[in-house]
Amino acid sequence: MPAADLNVAARLEPQAHARQPITWSALRLLPVRAWLALLGLLFAALGSAAIAERLAEEPQTQAAVIFLALLAVGLLVALTRLLAADVVRREGLRAASERHAKDLESLIEARTCELSALSIHLQELSEKEKSELARNLHDELGGLLTAAKMDLSWLQSRVPDSALQERLGQLGGVLDEAMDLKRRVVEDLRPSLLDHFGLPTALRAYVDSACAKAGLRAQLALPEDAAPMPKETAIALFRIVQEGVTNIIRHAGARGLTLRFVLERDTCRITLSDDGQGFDAADPKFRWSHGITGMRQRVRALGGQFDLESAPGAGTTLRVSIPRQ
Repeated sequence: MPAADLNVAARLEPQAHARQPITWSALRLLPVRAWLALLGLLFAALGSAAIAERLAEEPQTQAAVIFLALLAVGLLVALTRLLAADVVRREGLRAASERHAKDLESLIEARTCELSALSIHLQELSEKEKSELARNLHDELGGLLTAAKMDLSWLQSRVPDSALQERLGQLGGVLDEAMDLKRRVVEDLRPSLLDHFGLPTALRAYVDSACAKAGLRAQLALPEDAAPMPKETAIALFRIVQEGVTNIIRHAGARGLTLRFVLERDTCRITLSDDGQGFDAADPKFRWSHGITGMRQRVRALGGQFDLESAPGAGTTLRVSIPRQ
């Protein structure tokens, strides 16, 4: 149900309940306290009328007393109906509010599922584009740089001038740097070790390289020989660890990190922890950050569980558990 329809329904339903006729069955909705008060007033009015009728001597006085007693009973009946009407109105509002809350909850759940599916689709599309770009860089740009390197070697072997040889040597160094940059960009886009040697080897190489550059101690507990897993699962787990290590290097202020990767019979478990400054995991600023949300969505797409534990001064621990396919 659209949000506009929900708002209209929320405004109209109380009015519809207000227009409904009040029946005596609504008296059952009155609370016990209201019943006791009304019965007390009724008995008091009837008792006063009976006493006054016995004490009165003239018929006109007796008639007046009876009239006042009947008037009191009528007022009590009117008050009772007003109370019943108020109870019915409150019940109608409560029922309308519950229906509105259920409709709104269903709408939020549907929109959340749509956003989750869109996020998963965008992540898959991003990985596909990265893979195609890495392949093009490796094949086309790599081929051009290799051809340029070969032509440079041919020129160096045929140019006797020492000044030109020096400039050609500098050009060779630039080409070597370009080839190294191309290799690093390709590895960032799509790790070749992941496709050729599996997830544990790719994780070990990445974590060792990243920690060596950042000056962090790395303790790794990875399986030496792991059965191959689907490419989608492997790249998702690699990206999760990559995002976690990046956050540790940038924000944690840690001296070291620990990565454990355990393959059970039907579950893959990854635990990444550090000894850094930590943060308040309940703070929405951190809980819904883009990096953490992206990791959570990747795990959800694999049908797994994502858990993040952290506290100021106590480091951070990331746990991921997904079913083996």
